[in-house]
Amino acid sequence: MNIASVEDDPDQGRLIQNILANAGHDCSLFTTGNELLAVLPRGPAFDLLLIDWELPDISGLDIVHWVRSNLGQAMPVMLITNRTQEEELITGLRAGADDYMSKPIRSGELVARVEALLRRYNAVPQQQSPFQCGAYEIDPASEAILLGGRKMELAPKEFELALLLFRNPGRLFSRDVLSMAVWNREIPATSRTLDTHLSNLRRKLQLRPEHGVRLNSSYALGYRLELLNDNLGPETP
Repeated sequence: MNIASVEDDPDQGRLIQNILANAGHDCSLFTTGNELLAVLPRGPAFDLLLIDWELPDISGLDIVHWVRSNLGQAMPVMLITNRTQEEELITGLRAGADDYMSKPIRSGELVARVEALLRRYNAVPQQQSPFQCGAYEIDPASEAILLGGRKMELAPKEFELALLLFRNPGRLFSRDVLSMAVWNREIPATSRTLDTHLSNLRRKLQLRPEHGVRLNSSYALGYRLELLNDNLGPETP
């Protein structure tokens, strides 16, 4: 895939480029926002944008606004930022970013989040073959999730929700995205349906660090299944 990275720090830019190259992606580097905006309307065609929030000429948020206003929703965008305040991150997501990653850059996390976004936007057909995620074995065809060789008992919607999370480790899901993906409708913020299902997954699947995963949640930002111990993503046995 062809990825554009806007990063004014040359060392950080080369780091991002090398990480993505090792994962099989082409990465074009830009040191200012205006350099990127100069080529976006006429090509080359990028599959994904990585945008540093703090740039010397314009804000990364301004780039996100420009992309959404001029290119629509077809271009996946991830913000790279030193910012950690929840209010600021909410601002970035509401501006149109699909995800964010906090510095310092971690190679496994960057690749996992980039490829999750690429899968989402390119609508790659989901494989039905079994795969592993942390200590879990997932078989989509038989709707089974095993931990230590034992099948975990889940309701149908719980399995759909778990499958979505296990297939996209590291990806931040908003409440609306999860609701549409699993229930095919938006679930009102006042409803406890989604929260109850996520709570059931934590309990029934024992989503704990000793099993290589952690389910992080923020009512405002969304939900993310994180892989621990350098386990980078779903692997086919």
